[in-house]
Amino acid sequence: MLKTISKIISPDLLKILCEMGHGDEIVIADGNFPAAALASRLIRADGHGGSEILDAVVKLFPLDTYADPNVLLMEVVKGDPVVPVIWDEYKKILAGAEGDRVKIRHIERFAFYERCKSAYAVIATGESALYANIILKKGVI
Repeated sequence: MLKTISKIISPDLLKILCEMGHGDEIVIADGNFPAAALASRLIRADGHGGSEILDAVVKLFPLDTYADPNVLLMEVVKGDPVVPVIWDEYKKILAGAEGDRVKIRHIERFAFYERCKSAYAVIATGESALYANIILKKGVI
């Protein structure tokens, strides 16, 4: 155990966050996301929700203030009636950590999958909310 680091940040996740450099991206994926198929590095966080993991990660992880966007969300598939309320939670968490430096964009589902293939790592959560996938671009301190 370490002081001030959330107990849900596993040693493997902490290592990944430390290894990442400016401009690298990390995916926080919901439980339906094909994480193992797309990840170059996979971190399991089963049993934890997306908001819980996002909150723990952004306390350690600076967003890239030079990038627009620095946060990506998977947009709802055309015709799907789902309203992803988890996005409001994500926005609150991000605003609390980064204020007005958060620049969010939505991207189409298959474009999101393609982007994930080049992400530094994917965190596979147990999140059950639909469209709860998010990509963060790392900045500098």
